[in-house]
Amino acid sequence: MTGPDKPSAWWTPSRYADRKPFLLARSAVTKALRAWFEEQGFAEVETAILQISPGNETHLHAPRTDLARADGSHATRYLRTSPEFACKKLLTAGEPKIYEFARVFRDRERGDLHLPEFTMLEWYRANAGYDAIMADTIVVIAHAAQATGIGRFSFRGKLADPFTEPELLTVAAAFDRFADIDLLATITGGEGDRAALAAAAQPRVRVADDDTWSDIFSKVLVEHIEPHLGQGRLTVLFEYPSPEAALARTKAGDPRVAERFEVYACGVELANGFGELTDAAEQRHRFTAAMDEKARRYGERYPLDEDFIAAVGQMPEASGVALGFDRLVMLASGAPRIDQVVWTPPAGEP
Repeated sequence: MTGPDKPSAWWTPSRYADRKPFLLARSAVTKALRAWFEEQGFAEVETAILQISPGNETHLHAPRTDLARADGSHATRYLRTSPEFACKKLLTAGEPKIYEFARVFRDRERGDLHLPEFTMLEWYRANAGYDAIMADTIVVIAHAAQATGIGRFSFRGKLADPFTEPELLTVAAAFDRFADIDLLATITGGEGDRAALAAAAQPRVRVADDDTWSDIFSKVLVEHIEPHLGQGRLTVLFEYPSPEAALARTKAGDPRVAERFEVYACGVELANGFGELTDAAEQRHRFTAAMDEKARRYGERYPLDEDFIAAVGQMPEASGVALGFDRLVMLASGAPRIDQVVWTPPAGEP
């Protein structure tokens, strides 16, 4: 039991000593990656944590706060789930290459791979396709492993060599290989056919009556695809179906898929990247649909950041990626849990 005279067990010297090697590894990785970004001509930025909108994804939840102004009035603000909105405004303002070690926040998330407050490493290249940011991501992961001297990543009995050429796998190919589902046959005109995917997925996952196309997609991905990814080497899963495009643009010539990729190691998702959408009207449509679904499921919705939507319409062609820095350090240091690689674990935990 903790109290005024007894700190949380996190702060006992013996427990801290167990974490110290992982924390030193974190410092080494941070230093190495900063050096790499500087060599590549990226500017390090620091963007605001308090935002009008924390992000407009259906299943992401953000802490909310009431901000008191000097005149006595109040405004609702949110702790960001990503620095993405602010970073893209900087691209619109003229920054060509930027990166940020950003503190971000997620409600309803805690586990061996999840923290309610964590560090997201994000970077963006203006006037570059998403193949460039995809290549960056592989290099960054290898630099992290090199900084700690680890030969291979290991997590829950799965191994991955971060220095070996990664596996490149489209989402459609992964669904065909691991779930025997023709995913693209369930997409028409950029929209998912819920009935078609439900029929294809029914033998493999439990499909509830109120599951959407995206719900079914996620169940198959989590249960049948992700466990096979990043084994032996990294996996780059790319060409996400257009209903899961998020903030990515659709692929030229094939509206069924989007320029979105994720990188996996040992079955762990490390990074999520986009060839960035620059159509403000389409971005508003996607955000509105996502908030309608959030309201239906969770009884809440987040406001749209009108400044961001306007910036999207003026942003140059760009690509960007969000990498879970704590997860990367966990794998690069050999830590078994994510809370062992952060200097201060979640407040209030024993």
